[in-house]
Amino acid sequence: MNDHKIFELGNLRLQCGMTLPKAQLTYQTYGALAADKSNVVLYPTSYGAHHTDIEWLIGPGRILDSDKYFVVIPNMFGNGLSSSPSNMAEPYGMGRFPDFSHWDNIQAQRRMLTEVFAVDHLALVYGWSMGAQQALHWGAVFPDQVAAICAVCGSARTSPHNKVFLEGVRATLTADPAWHEGGFTARPVRGLRAMGRLYAGWAMSQAFYREGKHLELGFASLEDYLVRGWEANFLRRDGDDLLSMLSTWYRSDISDNEIFGGDLASALGAIKARAMIMPSRTDLYFTPEDSEAECAQMPNAEFRPIESIWGHRAGNPLDNSDDEAFLRQAVAELLEA
Repeated sequence: MNDHKIFELGNLRLQCGMTLPKAQLTYQTYGALAADKSNVVLYPTSYGAHHTDIEWLIGPGRILDSDKYFVVIPNMFGNGLSSSPSNMAEPYGMGRFPDFSHWDNIQAQRRMLTEVFAVDHLALVYGWSMGAQQALHWGAVFPDQVAAICAVCGSARTSPHNKVFLEGVRATLTADPAWHEGGFTARPVRGLRAMGRLYAGWAMSQAFYREGKHLELGFASLEDYLVRGWEANFLRRDGDDLLSMLSTWYRSDISDNEIFGGDLASALGAIKARAMIMPSRTDLYFTPEDSEAECAQMPNAEFRPIESIWGHRAGNPLDNSDDEAFLRQAVAELLEA
């Protein structure tokens, strides 16, 4: 499952007003496309993730059942596989990286689905974290093309408190000595390690640590968990790519486009799809209160929080069978409806 495909976008005009020559969207597919093309599930990537990081929940009998559905994972811009700072040619480079938006992501995804598979309708858009942001963008911008949405631990608009968290992550990473005038001149090892430790305190709840869940995952100590579980996670990635995705996350807003002109209520009200809005009860930056307020403005949405102490990671429960079962039930209900 580790290979992938590349969709050539040509000269792509971005929402920020810049043009990206030879833009690419990297994606992977799982399962078989039905003859009537009615079984397509779109599963966008989350912050820092490649498709290989999130495909664990796809397979026969899994949350996204590849025996029944044709699942497509598009890698978002900035993640190192699709067009990203780490693979851009000049004149883009140090201090000249263009800003990507979720508008850019979903427009490119729509082109890929249409031009490669002749698909113009989705049975489900499923996403966690930044993937959930993309799912809600799909519902608002293409309301007639999406039957159902499962938005897990995400938001329609990045909240002010979430932005405070992101400012802290950015400040931590760019404190590395390799940061210079808008880019990194060398691999920011110190910044990446510090970023992992900062993230560990936000991503998991207080109760997660109090109950020693990190030790149940096979780590010998808290330090072992921070080094092998969190520092290692970000050391896999390019520093400029991580900052690019932070920028996309910071500015995420389903109403920030020519259709809605910044009117979030109108954008939420435009989502026709059956939707399940599923925050974690203990998520510290995509809070259930924020999600509930957004859900109330969607005409066909259900607020179903994940009652978990796993914080933000309750929405990507690779090592958590209880939360996985909760998500499985929600997806089954959406698809069977």
